[in-house]
Amino acid sequence: MDEALINGFRKLSQQYAYTSIQMHEAVARKAGLSGTDHKYLGFLLQKGQMTAGELANLTGLTTGAVTGLIDRFEKKGLVKRKFAENDRRKIIIEPDTATIMALLEPLYKEYRKKSEELTVSFSDEQIRVTETYFIKAIEIMQETTQKLNNK
Repeated sequence: MDEALINGFRKLSQQYAYTSIQMHEAVARKAGLSGTDHKYLGFLLQKGQMTAGELANLTGLTTGAVTGLIDRFEKKGLVKRKFAENDRRKIIIEPDTATIMALLEPLYKEYRKKSEELTVSFSDEQIRVTETYFIKAIEIMQETTQKLNNK
């Protein structure tokens, strides 16, 4: 394969990642969150309720950092702490999905519309190839993360 083509693709992939960070940081600021808090909130939206320990494991944060994160979310009314039914020593973090979506959806509205317009401009085959790339790239990133975290 053409090395220049591979290097150009790698650089484009890096630029996509950097630009994504910049956009999500801007969204987070408009929502009154830090960039990382915004992304961690995404974990809660995606996975649903979980314990603080599970959130720490998922994010790689210490339990102390997760406590601070949850405190910040709770102050903004984005999550609630509740006792686990079978073990009152265990605290479950429950995202308030409606409140979170009310906060974030308006900030993503135009981006989503333009992204959907872009996606439908591709053929089914082009979408499948792109999807395959993302699936495999995500697997590589997860594997690398696990190795770096010694898990």
